[in-house]
Amino acid sequence: MKKRYLLLVMNVLISTGLIAAGSTESGQSADAVSQITVTDALGRELTIPENPDYIICSGPGSLRLCTYLQAQNKVIAVDDIENRRSKFDARPYALANPQFRDLPVFGEFRGHDNPELIIALDPQPQVIFKTYSGMGTDPAELQRKTGIPVIALNYGDLGRYREDFYTSLRLMGRILDKTERAEEIITYVEETVKDLEERSSGAAEQSGRSCFVGGIAHKGPHGIRSTEPAYPPFIFLKADNLAHDSSKGFDDLQHSDIAKEQLIDWDPDVIFVDISTMQSGDEGNAVNELADDPVYRELSAVKEKRVFSVLPYNWYTSNHGSTLANAYYIGTILYPERFAGINPSAKADEIYTFLVGKPVFSQLNGFFDNAGFSPVFN
Repeated sequence: MKKRYLLLVMNVLISTGLIAAGSTESGQSADAVSQITVTDALGRELTIPENPDYIICSGPGSLRLCTYLQAQNKVIAVDDIENRRSKFDARPYALANPQFRDLPVFGEFRGHDNPELIIALDPQPQVIFKTYSGMGTDPAELQRKTGIPVIALNYGDLGRYREDFYTSLRLMGRILDKTERAEEIITYVEETVKDLEERSSGAAEQSGRSCFVGGIAHKGPHGIRSTEPAYPPFIFLKADNLAHDSSKGFDDLQHSDIAKEQLIDWDPDVIFVDISTMQSGDEGNAVNELADDPVYRELSAVKEKRVFSVLPYNWYTSNHGSTLANAYYIGTILYPERFAGINPSAKADEIYTFLVGKPVFSQLNGFFDNAGFSPVFN
């Protein structure tokens, strides 16, 4: 209690400007510690400890980036999504690091941080990384209330905002002394996407098969009409995605609920279902919709059993490893000759091992009754 009281007093003094944020309990200046100056995603210039030993990661995907960089041993507390127990979990970074469940909680998920809980942590975090800064607690306000530097990051994706993803990796890597690892990740992603693009070059025109992906999660589970016009695996594979305007590339909408009549009118040759839809139970489950609705049963893909399942990738924002793994599986379905020799589950484990340190495909798939990477109707 005494330590907590002293920390609370320090916070008041810092927020009122009576002492410098870089001071310590002993009165030693933070200048005695090696410092670096960085500019975060909000354009704020911040002076922070070089290669800090203690950090926390706030917001969707922040802890995932830290894990990709192999710096998870520096994390001393987590938001409450890491402590939750659920029937489903599709976050490879968390599956590979069960120790996150036992760490103290500093706030609610989606960036709703609790400054008092952060102040009470022992040891204190030296840096806070925060993605989706417009969500939850404002970074500047959090920094003012805790006296701890808050680094805002743009999470990015593997599509239109891939450079944001790379920029955040490089910034986080610089701060955590993981610059070499950051470049390894970037190179790996670029080479993987290039492999997908080269394998599929010209294949869509040759196959002549149209496709659609439904059941995409978006802040929770959805049914078959939930899709992404710019679904990255389809873009990498140059697939004929009926929901996508090819003239827009990655600039198309990231999420869309299409009309039932539109899907019927499109009548895609192949349908992929994101198995995150299984969270919906019997009602609103995309698989059940296709099986039970007499209108959907008239779709060519359903009648001819060309419906296949892909792994959830939009789970506490995008899981980049699952995006790449899905692309390889989809490639084996749409262009089997181009992807001959690819074992989708083994490829997924190769990707997960590189990014999060463990082959977690079976564990992840087990949460969904091992339905991933398989025909939906036998």
